[in-house]
Amino acid sequence: MPVANFRLDGKVAIVTGASRGIGESIARGFAEQGATVIICARKQDALDSVAKSINDAGGKCVGIACHTGDANAIAALFAQVMKDHGRVDVLVNNAATNPYFGPAIDIDMGAFDKTFEVNVKGYFLMCQHAARIMVAQGGGSIINVASIAALSPGPMQVVYSMTKAAVVSMTKGFAKELGSAKVRSNAICPGVVETKFAAVLINTPEIYDRFVQSIPLGRHGQPNEIAGLAIYLASDASSFTTGSVLVADGGMEA
Repeated sequence: MPVANFRLDGKVAIVTGASRGIGESIARGFAEQGATVIICARKQDALDSVAKSINDAGGKCVGIACHTGDANAIAALFAQVMKDHGRVDVLVNNAATNPYFGPAIDIDMGAFDKTFEVNVKGYFLMCQHAARIMVAQGGGSIINVASIAALSPGPMQVVYSMTKAAVVSMTKGFAKELGSAKVRSNAICPGVVETKFAAVLINTPEIYDRFVQSIPLGRHGQPNEIAGLAIYLASDASSFTTGSVLVADGGMEA
């Protein structure tokens, strides 16, 4: 037995929010390690572009449009994956939203509800569907992309931070309930990573400068620096790892 086996040959993986950024990078990494990857996001054309790029590079990838805040869309996604592939070995919950950036006392309930619908309810429903399949097939790996905001709320992001804290709690809860069925559940908490989602942080000097000053590595991260953690958690290299929260923030929370 190898010391660490990071290969994903024969595994079927679902990655949400994979039309760009961290999700896209994770999908590419999974495909490079031999997995069949189903990528999800709201826009089919964006998914098709990513899937074509991965397939042209020798990987196996298909895009299925899915709004992860919609319970019916999630059910349809898993039904399609099971029809086409017959199993789900890895789930990466990465799709998230943050429609409001500002003081918590000023957020309207529409933005509040949308944030919880996608970031908490959507994650939970995806975990629920995947876990049922994984338990029946004898194992699997659930990976929830949270945020360092779950550990220390970000400025002007109180509600978003609340949802990410809920994701960490959800991750640990599923780990405890599903461990006996050989289903592992772990979370990744990225720091500031250069994505469209984090553009408001990176492009707001007074906020970004404060972040950088608190990061020992002195810079923000790149999506591919998160993908390596996802590959580890999806693979047999992490066979004794569940209920864990892996932080990749350049040392910000050290």
